[in-house]
Amino acid sequence: MAKSKKIPVDRRGFLKGAAAGAASILAVKPPVAFAQQAQPGAREAATLVAANTAPTVEARVIDRPGSDFMMDVFKSLGFDYLFANPGGSFGGLHESVINYGGNVDPEFITCMHEESSIAMAHGYAKIEGKPVLTMAHGTVGLQHASMALYNAWCDRVPVYLVIGNTLDAAHRGGEVAWDHSVQDAAAMVRDFCKWDDTPISLQHFAESAVRAYKIAMTPPTLPVVLVADTELQDSQIPADERLRIPKLSPTSPPAGDSNAVMDAAKMLVAAENPVILVGRSARTPAGVKLLVELAETLQAGVVDQHLRMNFPSRHPLYQAWRDRAALADADVILGMETADFYGMIQARVRNTAKPLKIVTISSGDLYNKSNYQDFQRYQAADLAIAADAEATMPALIEACKKLLTDDRKRAMQDRGTKLAELSRQTHERLQLQASYGWDASPISTARVSAELWDQIKTEDWSYVSDALFFSFWPNKLWDMKQHYHYIGNKGGAGIGYGSPAAVGAAVANRKHGRLTINIQSDGDFMYAPGVLWTASHHKIPMLTIMHNNRAYHQEVMGIQGTANRRSRGIERIGIGTKIEDPLIDYAGLAKSLGVRSEGPIKDPKELAGAFKRGIAAAKGGEPYLIDVHTQGR
Repeated sequence: MAKSKKIPVDRRGFLKGAAAGAASILAVKPPVAFAQQAQPGAREAATLVAANTAPTVEARVIDRPGSDFMMDVFKSLGFDYLFANPGGSFGGLHESVINYGGNVDPEFITCMHEESSIAMAHGYAKIEGKPVLTMAHGTVGLQHASMALYNAWCDRVPVYLVIGNTLDAAHRGGEVAWDHSVQDAAAMVRDFCKWDDTPISLQHFAESAVRAYKIAMTPPTLPVVLVADTELQDSQIPADERLRIPKLSPTSPPAGDSNAVMDAAKMLVAAENPVILVGRSARTPAGVKLLVELAETLQAGVVDQHLRMNFPSRHPLYQAWRDRAALADADVILGMETADFYGMIQARVRNTAKPLKIVTISSGDLYNKSNYQDFQRYQAADLAIAADAEATMPALIEACKKLLTDDRKRAMQDRGTKLAELSRQTHERLQLQASYGWDASPISTARVSAELWDQIKTEDWSYVSDALFFSFWPNKLWDMKQHYHYIGNKGGAGIGYGSPAAVGAAVANRKHGRLTINIQSDGDFMYAPGVLWTASHHKIPMLTIMHNNRAYHQEVMGIQGTANRRSRGIERIGIGTKIEDPLIDYAGLAKSLGVRSEGPIKDPKELAGAFKRGIAAAKGGEPYLIDVHTQGR
């Protein structure tokens, strides 16, 4: 790197001219870089740096900082947003985003915590199918971000994280800079990232940045980390240096071997009771359509693990709410991008004497690491296809269709008719169950879901919450059929994901004009309440319904079960698990962060009016929170 021009100036002279200098800097309108292959443009700006304790200082005038070129690289990758909590180690990039880049593509979304910024990126990617740019400050920022990064790893979500670091000890300016710098910046998260790199030149940075995007987006899609050295960001680009931004060449998702796909088709077509078990089979909207076509071709029941929106919830072949019976009756199970396949098979099939064949299609077989055991227990298969399920489905559908005879078609049609009737009966049973405790207070989670569905069913809506803590009532009662109708769970079961992921998903939904619905667990919310300020500040429309059961209810149930097994009673299970004394005023907290709100609502008859007001506010372009006193689940 060429050295920047150095101008000696005493402290008094610097302070005297600071105001005038700042005004002249702000008057300069820098160029904005655009498009793939854009080259860095010159920017006329002066940054004067003064040390508080030194009688004289040196000011650096940098008209072509390295971070401007980095910004060109990021623009070439098509990032819409940057989610970050500001930090000095990526300050050069921050300044380039807002001035050189014009705060457009990416736009800086101010986050109140690094964990929130990564969780927001997690939620965004599950709606848009691509990553946003995220940044974190040095060692401390990355440690904050690590839990959310692990959730994204377990959930197979592409997160693109850039962290600042000062590798050269000679450039670390004091105690804090030493505390926040490290020899190997990505080491602490390497076990749950797909790839990382520490570029030592701007050309190296450009190539690694494009490579990181390509790797993150190749199934299995996973987080990547890129280290941006502070000196690389801040140093002057030599006038004679020729920098090139490589073209992004996305990798075609790996599809299954044709012979293996044909073998799978033969087993499925010959089966008397095939069942398709899906976890994250639909990476894109096309995945939902392909799964419908495959299921209808075979007239096979579909059991959804609800890790994504994989299959329409009102389809006659949808068997998720009678999964035990469906899997127990199966003679062939096709598992696609499943989680804990072993647990699903053993819990539901272990007591049957019926011969069972298992076929798997999973990109998880293409990439595994050893330390973090999110791959779950080993399940043997009769045929394991190491490939992306969505990319493999077109060939599998075609292979099945070629094998169909008139006799098999008639048998499949009869099976489909029986499955449709079982699906209808299951839906009626769920409707009846939802009516239990209809007028109870605290309010049942089923009634909250039913009342909300009654008002959003004619809207273009997107449910962006993990449904587990709400007993999956939205999934049971709502007509989910679009890819964005449900984004699945948190991946690594790390609490603190819910509210920031919902805000990130709402950012993605905003440009589509969708109504974003977040049913927010209270304990999870208190990990990161600052995300409401982000939603208010950036005018991110979203309706949040507080699932205010006044406890970490998962742990209430866990301690209750443990106490029962030990015959010690349940009188004291609220110690360490309940969120009471004092009760949290979520509506008041939301108001303090700039979000309109109401509640707590304890009478179920007040739900309809509150939901109407909240929906109107969200459709009007603002976040709105309704605090509801709910039952445990």
